[in-house]
Amino acid sequence: MNMIHKTAIIGSDVIIGDNVRIGPYAVIDGKVKISNNNNIMSSVYMTGNTEIGENNLFHPFCSIGSPPQDLKFNNEITKLEIGKNNIFREYSTVNLGTVGGGGVTKIADNSLFMIGAHVAHDCLVGNNVIMANQATIAGHVIVDDNAILGGLSAVHQFVRIGSFSMIGGMSAVEYDVVPFGLVTGNRAHLMGINIIGLRRAKYSNEIIREFKAAFDSIFNSNEIKTESLKFNENSNVLIVELIKFIQSDSMRGMCSFK
Repeated sequence: MNMIHKTAIIGSDVIIGDNVRIGPYAVIDGKVKISNNNNIMSSVYMTGNTEIGENNLFHPFCSIGSPPQDLKFNNEITKLEIGKNNIFREYSTVNLGTVGGGGVTKIADNSLFMIGAHVAHDCLVGNNVIMANQATIAGHVIVDDNAILGGLSAVHQFVRIGSFSMIGGMSAVEYDVVPFGLVTGNRAHLMGINIIGLRRAKYSNEIIREFKAAFDSIFNSNEIKTESLKFNENSNVLIVELIKFIQSDSMRGMCSFK
């Protein structure tokens, strides 16, 4: 049974699943599809060609599915896809995709978007991501699973944020952040590996030590030493993921040590 407050405004094209709560003064229009067990609190705005999975929580004054902040956008039909079990705190914003960027913005599952967090057009956000207060990612950014973006951090368009990486608060990131990396500063640079995140993920000390040795070998100067890519055949899963990330295409280059 749905609980929709009498002051909420729901458009005729909106599809709502079961056990959905919609609070006072919420406005939902456009081709929005809301799956079961979502909680949409007061004064939330949802629009666009937006699909929302199950069991998400939207706090007051979120803006979900709004048009991209791209002057090339001309009201083309694009999309926003949100998975399940995500939390969007007050004033967080998520934009639709653009035709030039693939047409879709995607957020997977189990992530937390704190107050004022912004996900721009054509971004791909993985699982278990945390974007702290006022963290922003520009268009076409890829954020892999378990990454953490500190408060007031900003990520340049087309940057890739690797899995289990951590961006320090108030950092400006203009280059790719490798998996398990720790970056901070303006402009952001590598500080080492995210040891706390790896331990929380229950990787053994042996695997972390081996990974750190490989990491230091690869990034021991201002340039990534390609001869260290022999670690690609190592059985250590962290090293393998790091090497795959480095070898894949990049539009921005890599964050390195200062």
